[in-house]
Amino acid sequence: MHDKIFTSKNIILFLIGMGLLVIGYVLLGQGPVDNPLSKTVAPLVLVVVYCVFIPYAILAKTKKERIEEQSDNK
Repeated sequence: MHDKIFTSKNIILFLIGMGLLVIGYVLLGQGPVDNPLSKTVAPLVLVVVYCVFIPYAILAKTKKERIEEQSDNK
């Protein structure tokens, strides 16, 4: 079993998620209140990142880890 909690895949996905969060918050602060970027696109980006991308980055496993886990369960 691995001693590391997160692999490089998890860290890369998490950093991409953080970059997308920054982009979402920058879009949220653009222009007036009626701006479609700050009204629709930015909230959608933020919800997707918080509800899908970040949890996937935490829970993602490599193919090798899945195979090892299956063989341990047998």
